[in-house]
Amino acid sequence: MDIKSPTLLKIKGALFALLAMISGGLLLAPQFSWQALILLLITIWASCRTYYFCFYVLEHYVDPSFRYAGLWDLLRHGMRKRKGGYQEVSPNE
Repeated sequence: MDIKSPTLLKIKGALFALLAMISGGLLLAPQFSWQALILLLITIWASCRTYYFCFYVLEHYVDPSFRYAGLWDLLRHGMRKRKGGYQEVSPNE
């Protein structure tokens, strides 16, 4: 079921942010260290950049003809492209 209500989508986003803060806090709580905090922040940043790459860069600059529904579709699409050769598409086309 797709959520179409802007209010529900905002609540969902807030719940994800809350979940991330709680889980990050629980990871650091047993024995806090600056090194662990920095590594956790780098992991979060790298994960966000990977998500951006997968669902924006690839869709808008590499293959604008394909819309990804999730990581599984992205991997399947990548495997098909790999077998049949890869064609780059310019973002202006």
